[in-house]
Amino acid sequence: MPMLKKHIHKFFLNLFTSFFVIFILCTSSYGYRRESAVVRAVREVSPAVVNICSEYEVHRRANPFSGFGDPFFDSFFRDFFDPGYERRYKKSSLGSGVIIDGKRGLVLTNAHVIARTGTITVIMRDEREFEAQIVGADPDSDLAILRISSSKSLPAVEMGSSDDIMIGETVIAIGNPFGFSHTVTTGVVSAINRSVRTEDIIYHNFIQTDASINPGNSGGPLLNINGDLIGINTAIYAKAQGIGFAIPINKAKRIVSDLVQYGEVVPAWIGLVVQNPDARLAQYLKIPDGKRGVLVRAVEQGSPAIRAGIQEGDIILSLGNMDIGSTQDYHAALKNFAGGDTVKMDIWRNRKKERISVKAGIFPIERAESLAYNLLGVKVENLSQRGRYHYGAGVTEGVVISDIRPGSYLANIGAGPGDVIRQMDDMTIKNVKDFQKAIVKYRKKGSVVILLQRGNQGYYITVKF
Repeated sequence: MPMLKKHIHKFFLNLFTSFFVIFILCTSSYGYRRESAVVRAVREVSPAVVNICSEYEVHRRANPFSGFGDPFFDSFFRDFFDPGYERRYKKSSLGSGVIIDGKRGLVLTNAHVIARTGTITVIMRDEREFEAQIVGADPDSDLAILRISSSKSLPAVEMGSSDDIMIGETVIAIGNPFGFSHTVTTGVVSAINRSVRTEDIIYHNFIQTDASINPGNSGGPLLNINGDLIGINTAIYAKAQGIGFAIPINKAKRIVSDLVQYGEVVPAWIGLVVQNPDARLAQYLKIPDGKRGVLVRAVEQGSPAIRAGIQEGDIILSLGNMDIGSTQDYHAALKNFAGGDTVKMDIWRNRKKERISVKAGIFPIERAESLAYNLLGVKVENLSQRGRYHYGAGVTEGVVISDIRPGSYLANIGAGPGDVIRQMDDMTIKNVKDFQKAIVKYRKKGSVVILLQRGNQGYYITVKF
């Protein structure tokens, strides 16, 4: 028995010694294992990250005789050469992108990266260059899709999910800040569902991170520790220092699908007209403390909302996972859904809360004609070749008013058949199809600015619905 214990003791001693020797050899000869999860994720995804260079021309009038030091002399020649003498400059706007479909050559980036473009060049990590075409862009979400052509399949990243993001988890940003290609930064998720206000627009549901994100990172991927694509970095908040923002990839998936299929984002349609309730109404309806919601003022006939049983007078408290405190919140939340999605909402009815599900649709474009007559009081038709000559020089696109409703705002200010509508808010109107899209897009806005042309004169008119 003592001998057995001695052998067992010797066996474990030899085993421990062997492990110890192996450990010493590994650490002294080869060092500690340096390949971390971050290293692996970057190695796998980096080939799909691209540098986007967009070139455009700036036209600037110049006085070739300026700089003589005499203000009168400079002014004289400035007036003499005005307006024809121009000097052209080319500038490059650097940003990032990530290939999401290697077979079709689809590149996902930010809309603001390509907002002022002439020729767009996509540069791979291996320095291959491709000229890219814009498939579609959506300024409201700051996302855009480019297409590049290659004889071989390109490296691509698999889209992950942003629904299970955890505050505090490690994230990785890859991009091209200040022209430094394929720069990697790391950080953690600081917050989710952030709203960011810029000069022109409010962006909702952003991921906030402390990973360094600079203008050149815009459009590049935000990865989790496993290398999954969970967001698209965007440098839209000029005052941010040590704070980065990214568009959640689940939101991007819906927008990408629309941009690839339609070239634009097709908004989900529920069929509700909403307004902010005043304090007295909220008190009368006994809306729960801390909740505000929006009041359903009208339900469109034949809409998904009417099929779901939503009624006038209901108060919408939440839409999806977003609490609703104003009409702005409501419309922002609706942008997170596409036609065919099931939208869950909490409503306040008869002084109690109910949960309702609505299957969103797409607004029927065939309703646009009657909608335009109700809202603007006009019927339009395409501008014919003969009409272009008749309606004035320089009028090459737009829609001509064929009928106008007596008593409508446009009729009251003197507009009539033969006038040409060339623009509605920020949408250029080239034909009836554009006009119909604009009517559908702005139908709930309350007012719209129209560029109306008569002969050689154009007039900007604000029309309230």
